[in-house]
Amino acid sequence: MAEFHKTALITGITGQDGSYLAELLLGKGYQVHGVVRRSSSFNRWRIDHLIKDKAIYGKKLFLHYADLNDDASLRRIFKKVSPTEFYHLAGQSHVGLSFEIPELTTQEIANCTVKLLEICRDQERQPKIYLACSSEIFGDAQESSQNEESPFNPTSPYGAAKAFCVHMGRVFRQSYGLFVCNGILYNHESPRRGENFVTQKIVRSAAEIAAGKKDSLELGNLEIERDWGHAKDYVEGMWLMLQQEKPNDYVLATGETHSLKDFLSLAFEYFELDYRDSVSINKRFVRPNEPQRLCGDSTKARSVLGWETTYSFEEIIREMCEVAVILDQ
Repeated sequence: MAEFHKTALITGITGQDGSYLAELLLGKGYQVHGVVRRSSSFNRWRIDHLIKDKAIYGKKLFLHYADLNDDASLRRIFKKVSPTEFYHLAGQSHVGLSFEIPELTTQEIANCTVKLLEICRDQERQPKIYLACSSEIFGDAQESSQNEESPFNPTSPYGAAKAFCVHMGRVFRQSYGLFVCNGILYNHESPRRGENFVTQKIVRSAAEIAAGKKDSLELGNLEIERDWGHAKDYVEGMWLMLQQEKPNDYVLATGETHSLKDFLSLAFEYFELDYRDSVSINKRFVRPNEPQRLCGDSTKARSVLGWETTYSFEEIIREMCEVAVILDQ
C-alpha cells in the first residue's frame, strides 16, 4: 500500500461538505476514510464518482460502517485508521427540523460530539480535530456582524446544540490539550445541497416550474437575511484550520447578506420566470423565533489562515440552477 503523508477521518462524508472535503484532501495526497451508516437505502450520490473510480476507492478512499450512537464501532474505526486529522461533520443538520425532533438533534449533535472528543482523547496518537459549528449559535444577534468573540444567543434546538459543541470543544482544548478547532460556518450552498434545504428547494422548484412539471412553490419568511457562500470555499477553510501550529476557533463567512427574496428572485430569473407568479407564503414554513439577519465577520480567518471566498452570490445560484437543469432532464 502506498505511503500517505496524512490520514483523514471524516464523519458525514456523504453530505455536501463531506464530499467536497474528501475531494480536496484526496487532491492533497491524503488517505481519506469516511464513516457511513449501514442503511437499506444508500444515499451516497455525492461521492459516487469517487467510489466508482478504481484508482481511488480501496486505495486512497475507504468507507467504514458505524453509527454516531455506537461507541464500540467508532472506537474500532479510530484504532484501525489512526487518523492524523479528524473532521466531524455528521449529525442532524436542518434547523427547521430541529424544532420537530429536538431530542434527537441534541443527541446527534451535542452528545455524540462529546463521545467523539473522548475517543480522540483516548488515542495513543491524538488527531487534530475539526468540529463543524454554525452561525446559528448567534441566533438573535445584537451585533450587525458576528465574530469569534460575539455572544451566543441561539433561537433553535439546532443552534443550542451547536453552541454546546463550541463550548465543549474549547473545554477539551484547554483542559486536555487536544488540538480542537471550532469552525463557525455561515450558510454555504452548492449543487450538492440537500433537497430539504430552502435554497435547493427554490432552485429545483424553479427548474420544475420552467419545465411545466410543477405549478407553484410555498415558502415561509422571504425577508430573512443570510450570509451565503459556497461549500467548496468553506471546506478549504476547514483544512486550513488544522494546518496551523495552534488550534483556535474561526468564523467562515462572506461578510455580505442577501434576503431569501433575493435568492428566490435570481433563481427564478435564471429560468426566465418571475417568482411572484408562482410563489406563495405558507405560515407552516415560518420557523418559531427565527433570526432575521445573520452576517459573519471572518477577519480572523482571512488574516491568520489566509482564507478567502472565490464565489459570488450570483455565481453560487447560477451553478445550482445549471445543475438543476441537468437533473431535471
